Amino acid sequence: MKAHVQKHRLVFKKPGGTSRGVLHHKDTYFLTLTDGVHWGVGECGVFEGLSPENMAHYPDHLDWVCQNIDRGLASLLAASEAFPSIQMGMETAFRSIHGEDSFAIFPSLFSSGADKIAINGLIWMGPIETMSQQIEQRLEEGFDCIKLKIGALDFAAELALIKGLRSRFSASEITIRVDANGAYTDDAPLEKLKRLSELDLHSIEQPIAQGHWDQMAELCERTDLPIALDEELIGIIGLDQKRKMLQTIKPQYIILKPSLIGGFSASDQWIELAQSQDIGWWVTSALESNIGLNAIAQYTYTKQALGPQGLGTGSLFANNIDAPLRVEKGYLSYDPHADWSLQHLNIPTCL
Repeated sequence: MKAHVQKHRLVFKKPGGTSRGVLHHKDTYFLTLTDGVHWGVGECGVFEGLSPENMAHYPDHLDWVCQNIDRGLASLLAASEAFPSIQMGMETAFRSIHGEDSFAIFPSLFSSGADKIAINGLIWMGPIETMSQQIEQRLEEGFDCIKLKIGALDFAAELALIKGLRSRFSASEITIRVDANGAYTDDAPLEKLKRLSELDLHSIEQPIAQGHWDQMAELCERTDLPIALDEELIGIIGLDQKRKMLQTIKPQYIILKPSLIGGFSASDQWIELAQSQDIGWWVTSALESNIGLNAIAQYTYTKQALGPQGLGTGSLFANNIDAPLRVEKGYLSYDPHADWSLQHLNIPTCL
């Protein structure tokens, strides 16, 4: 078997605002495999500034994977624990080359076009007027679950924005999730959670920065607003450490981003641990191209995840891989009769 890696810079159609800054582009890597007859592709969707990988060593490890591809998936995964996005890309590529076609990663009713996945409508951070416009657009598009990135603007202004949305729609009509990305670094995060809980929100993601287990545990115990751990899962390796973190914090939810936590096998491990402790969970993409999004969506469907998932990022990029993924009225679907466009994948050099 031969392997090839290709870097691709994804360019945002509009800058994406988060509490960590504004995103204009994101680099990703495509890992392509061929046995001379079949080919497969996976995405190593590294997220600089959030992924735990050492980027100085990242290209070298990708080259090492390509040179040692015949060692097999299990061996390569074990040697790549420090590179979760590469683990994700390898799992996808191996499933891709051994599937019925190169894009059938987890065959199901979703991949056959017979069923769809409920997703949330994402509101990027920006001026309040811009966020309000995004909310109206998502409502017009038919989303009944809205996720707002908060934490970088004036708290009172963000609170007023959410109040305005809740005053128009009850919790039974529109589900509201918020994502603080660890922004509440002051001495009174509990007071902010109390104010937000009065708006009948579904949950808040990562109110404080990762790594403060005791403080996060106190928040989860004392607030009426359910807390979902996101960044908290990143960089935790080993079953015992994962179990210890969940038992210490006791969150209401965890959020799985396969590219950031070690792929699908690692996600399976987190799900098993969460379910054993009555912790809810859902799956979110991490700004991958449609190669990675397709794999994550197919995986998510097979896990029968409850509630809207965070899989609506495929339309963010001006130079994405054209794919038969469709977003309509708050659902993601796959059209097996439509074609993929491989103009950004240098497939011929691999065959």
